[in-house]
Amino acid sequence: NQWANVVRWEKNTRPFLRTSEFLWQEGHTAHATAEEAQEETERMLEVYREFMENVLAIPVICGRKSEKEKFAGAEATYTLEAMMQDGKALQMGTSHNLGDHFAKAYDITYLSREGRHEYCFTTSWGVSTRMIGGLIMTHGDDRGLMFPPRIAPVQLIILPIAQHKPGVLDKAYELKKMLSDAGIRVELDDSDQSAGWKFNQWEMKGVPARIEIGPRDIENGVVTVVRRDTLEKFTMPIQGIGENLVKLMADIHQTMYDMAFEHRKAHTTHAENFGDFMDGVKKGFVKAPWCADPDCEMEIKCVTGASTRCKPMDEDTTVKPGCKCVFCNREANTMMYFARAY
Repeated sequence: NQWANVVRWEKNTRPFLRTSEFLWQEGHTAHATAEEAQEETERMLEVYREFMENVLAIPVICGRKSEKEKFAGAEATYTLEAMMQDGKALQMGTSHNLGDHFAKAYDITYLSREGRHEYCFTTSWGVSTRMIGGLIMTHGDDRGLMFPPRIAPVQLIILPIAQHKPGVLDKAYELKKMLSDAGIRVELDDSDQSAGWKFNQWEMKGVPARIEIGPRDIENGVVTVVRRDTLEKFTMPIQGIGENLVKLMADIHQTMYDMAFEHRKAHTTHAENFGDFMDGVKKGFVKAPWCADPDCEMEIKCVTGASTRCKPMDEDTTVKPGCKCVFCNREANTMMYFARAY
């Protein structure tokens, strides 16, 4: 298991998504049986899914790649596909069951209990800084970044209002210590910039929430809280604020996840014919019956610009008898997700 920089030849680079040099996390394992290798492949896919959904607040579809799209030499490749705000897919990570193919190629063996040298069954899995691009394109808006609280470098920014007035800065720093003690990553902006400039600056940086505190707030024993995700503005009592803000961070995470999930749901089409397929790929994902023929797959990409993304693992992919492929009209073999992708 390693974090390492990788250099690749890329004709067309994109920030974060496809750069000539990038940082990635990569793991390899070796197993005595094919069953253990498959179990590890799926386990790591679940580790990645849990991180993407429960930390990055990005819903993903887990599934198996087509034979054409799988890693060269692998038995099977599994992927996590996320939808960006423009409806395009982004492959967020992959996990490969390599079978014993690479073990045979590189003579990777182990001594079995029976005293024989046997070939290993291996796996490989990885994610990269592409996840940062996915984070930006899933949650960002016209105001700038939007960080899910669990990954935000700064979860909360305190902005003193009329900070030149007696007691305001003192109370703001007292509040900062209180929230820091509650486990919140908090900063205080006591710069000379105007309040409006500070609002825009910290919204652009994607801080999940801000607190505004001024003389009137102090007098009433409250602060004004503004959420970055919904831009909702409300007051909160200073008493018990640490516990309440911890709950707020959890709510912001869930709201960001739900917004992304609803966006994907609204931009996912079920297509039974080519007309619906073409309408669907213009706006997002399409789930459609497919013959699983690599030649058909190539034609679909050439004609529509959409590629196979995955055969979902958590959804029914069986097709009814007599069901036809959405593109070539031959007998369908499975249900498949298609999309234009980065």
